[in-house]
Amino acid sequence: MPAPAAGRPTTGAAITDEEFSLFQRLIYRIAGISLSDAKKVLLVGRLSKRLRHYDLANFSQYYRMLAGGQHPEELQVMVDLLTTNETYFFREPRHFEFLRDEIIRPRRSPAPFRVWSAASSTGEEAYTLAMLLAETLNTSPWEIVGSDISTQVLAKAEAAHYPMERNEGIPPDFLVKYCLKGVRAQSGTFLIVPELRRRVRFVQINLTLPVEADIGEFDVIFLRNVMIYFDMETKRKVVGNLLPRLKRGGHLIIGHSETLNGIQQGLEAVRATIYRKPLVE
Repeated sequence: MPAPAAGRPTTGAAITDEEFSLFQRLIYRIAGISLSDAKKVLLVGRLSKRLRHYDLANFSQYYRMLAGGQHPEELQVMVDLLTTNETYFFREPRHFEFLRDEIIRPRRSPAPFRVWSAASSTGEEAYTLAMLLAETLNTSPWEIVGSDISTQVLAKAEAAHYPMERNEGIPPDFLVKYCLKGVRAQSGTFLIVPELRRRVRFVQINLTLPVEADIGEFDVIFLRNVMIYFDMETKRKVVGNLLPRLKRGGHLIIGHSETLNGIQQGLEAVRATIYRKPLVE
């Protein structure tokens, strides 16, 4: 831990334009995220607590601590704080309907059906997929991999334990079948059932780098609501990193507010936000 600096900052420490530019470049270099000037308030709100934690007087001192390379664990904390995004169960349900009706039900292959939730955050998307696959594939083998750059959200995803208000969007029959209601000390929460959790694996992956993790190939990759934070160059890089992991004939699904215009890299557009990797090159 660095030596305490004189002058503990007050709550909501101010940040100069120069300091904000330093953090913009740092988070872009690490995670490919383009922080607009409008995100200055968000950055201050999320990182001020770290200045107080280390008794630092300003953001310049915190930046020097991060950039010095002596505290990689704090660099991960910074990434966690700036990349945590809200998600929820059965978000953008038309994608799950397409997966069920157009991909899974016509399928005849006996091979395990594999889906990658590539920006899984706290796990709601991955467990939504698990509920859908369990319901649709029945006894056929399947597996889901969830990934995120943030170790903080991955820990929450692996725990599979959510406040009860997070169950909005889960169909009532799925809620009964796949979620355990907390009692006594766990009242007001629910837990995803073990039989689903066993089929979902979470891995830390930085999508802006070539994927070196041993995760195999996938029939479907969900890459939703993350590319809105990337510039065009980073989008091309991310899609290029994912495509080697998508099977021939497999589908890439992005968020409803996103597009691959100009960066399809050989993918065929099936419908808005849904793309397919050709069976042959």
